[in-house]
Amino acid sequence: MHTRRKFIKIGALGLGATAVTTAVASWATGNTSGSTRSVNDRAVSGWHRFPTYCEVCFWKCAGWTYVSPEGSIQKIIGNDDDPQCNGRLCPRGTGGVGMYSDPDRLKTPLIRVTKNGEQTYREATWDEALDFIANKMKEIAGKHGPESIALFNHGTPGKYFTHLLNAFGSNNVAAPSFAQCRGPRDTGFELTFGESVSSPEVTDIRDTRCLVLIGSHIGENMHNGQVQEMSEAIDKGAVIITVDPRLSTAASKSKFWLPIKPSTDLALLLAWIHVLIHDNLYNREYVAQYAEGFNELKEHVRDFTPEWAYGITTIKPELIRHTAREMANAAPSVIIHPGRHTTWYGDDVQRSRAIAILNALLGSWGNRGGIFFKEGIKIPDFPRPAYPKPSWSWQDTLNGRYPFAKEAVTNTIIEASIPKPGMEHIIKGWFVAGTNLVVSIPLKEQLMQAMQALDLLVVIDTMPMEITGYADVVLPECTYLERYDDLRATAHREPTIALRMPAVQPSYLTKPSWWISKQIGERLGLGAFYNYKDFKEVLQWQLKQIGSSMEEMERIGLKKYPRKSPVYIESIAEFKFKTASGKIQLKSNELQEAGFDAMPVYTPHPQPEDGYYRLIYGRAPMHTFSRTANNRNLVALMPENSVWVNPQVAELWGLRKDQHVWLKNQAGVLSNFSVKVRITERIRWDSVYIVHGFGHHHKPLTYAFGRGVNDTELISRLAIDPIMGGTGMRGNFVTFVKTEPRKEGKL
Repeated sequence: MHTRRKFIKIGALGLGATAVTTAVASWATGNTSGSTRSVNDRAVSGWHRFPTYCEVCFWKCAGWTYVSPEGSIQKIIGNDDDPQCNGRLCPRGTGGVGMYSDPDRLKTPLIRVTKNGEQTYREATWDEALDFIANKMKEIAGKHGPESIALFNHGTPGKYFTHLLNAFGSNNVAAPSFAQCRGPRDTGFELTFGESVSSPEVTDIRDTRCLVLIGSHIGENMHNGQVQEMSEAIDKGAVIITVDPRLSTAASKSKFWLPIKPSTDLALLLAWIHVLIHDNLYNREYVAQYAEGFNELKEHVRDFTPEWAYGITTIKPELIRHTAREMANAAPSVIIHPGRHTTWYGDDVQRSRAIAILNALLGSWGNRGGIFFKEGIKIPDFPRPAYPKPSWSWQDTLNGRYPFAKEAVTNTIIEASIPKPGMEHIIKGWFVAGTNLVVSIPLKEQLMQAMQALDLLVVIDTMPMEITGYADVVLPECTYLERYDDLRATAHREPTIALRMPAVQPSYLTKPSWWISKQIGERLGLGAFYNYKDFKEVLQWQLKQIGSSMEEMERIGLKKYPRKSPVYIESIAEFKFKTASGKIQLKSNELQEAGFDAMPVYTPHPQPEDGYYRLIYGRAPMHTFSRTANNRNLVALMPENSVWVNPQVAELWGLRKDQHVWLKNQAGVLSNFSVKVRITERIRWDSVYIVHGFGHHHKPLTYAFGRGVNDTELISRLAIDPIMGGTGMRGNFVTFVKTEPRKEGKL
């Protein structure tokens, strides 16, 4: 492969050479002259607390950062008033201080240079780095138009760079969480109910009488509020039904565990729909009032009996019928959980549609113990000019595919970055903010080919992740504990806002993303879009518009507002869903008109050959994917992953507990590192399981390097969902290599 952009081991560059900190008074205004005044100087002695909300996962629990009299962050605790956490943070949230204290943090801007014929990085000033980026953006825009700059983002920083690109004239902004995670779920529910279930999901678990989890690992994914509510529901006697090839933490707490054959979930869902309809167990009054397409659905599922599903799923017919009755007995206080990571087998929108249809048949949407109506506070945008209209956008990269993609599809943006004859829409520059594409994106060869073709690759991160080694410019972002950010205004059970403010000044030469975006924007002549001196000014203006103030929010951290609309459907006369007809779409005319099945249909998926096992991956409660793999606080709880192997398979292969093996997939792709074997009956014989986010091959990640296996490097086969472009990644199979095949750590 041509390597115009060679992978560079950052090593000591930007990791220890600069140990300078700038004070809050100066960094907030962009003045880098330096000052010794601390953000804590208003209090001479004693501990101090500062409001924040967590950035370790998307749940964004509100909390308090505690700073010692000496000025160092000591702990983070939950805000008692936050309905998303109830004052209790998960291990990741309390371990967030490890992001701030991580000795491997990026510390200074870096620019790629060639020295003695070899590519390397040199430390740069902020002015040098920002000037380089702005000049390169102008050059690309002059040749190809501003639309040729794209952004890949995750988390809070993405909003500031989205603003930058929109002001520049591009809306080619992609969040990998859409095509690689939640997209099929959102699309399936929107096609059924007219809206998605949001993030955090609007599931009324605390009042449910029956919770069905199908590939959703509450308790391991540590979606804080849901974990707490599930515990409360169990205490109240709620029935938990878990469908999973693995005895997950949730399955161990369940009344029913259905160890389904992987890739057959849709067959089970259709059989449940059959039982509810043909055994007359569905919520007849609800369906008659709010849904359409019932007669077509009834005929559609006539032959999808539990006996039919048994031969596919290995779940016995009597168990399918019994669990369907459990749901019906609890209705409408029942939830078939929509899940979050739903990119599995390429028919994922239809599987999510089946889950949505089940909720509709049971009357879950809009009822207590089912799915409630969210409400939030609208935060006004700080005054700015209208964005220029791009001449083309991410929709054009679809080339007629994925007609129901409501957001940019990561892989089509990557495709558009690889030059081909006759290409009309081409991407020449990337910003990557808060997402480690090398670890998170499947189809690695395509990703590498795209990065080699770019004229500009800018990475903004707190850590030297694998993606930073391919950047032209690396910009060190300060952690969420050292900066102001947008108000958290998540729509949920009750409207709330939460403030994030710096507890300490940014360490070293790191900067907040709002500041980086503003500096680049001003260099591009976009100063009118950044008509403020610092982000605190923006927050003060916004708070005033919604009846609060910075002084109030610094004191309380989180503010609740009264609801203006009902939580449940029973209080709304003549309720209309947000579909074209105002009714729940059991049969989707939209899908039918676009050439897709109007109702879900089960399609068999490839199965492993002899000696191979389906690769299943998931979460651990103390880690958020690769984001926390180097966090010393959390590494102490779980330093590496292991591969779960059924005892029958272990005996067949002669595997021992804690033995190290390498994994090789169906295409011959070999894991970079070895992984410990965990022999357990908690996994089916036809599958193996590993926790995602480990196996880092970038040595500057001192605590993460070489620990365990990276599942995404073994995902070379994708099943693309034709409806919205989701990358189904669970069609890969692995076998074991017991002797060391080659030297580990090739990068």
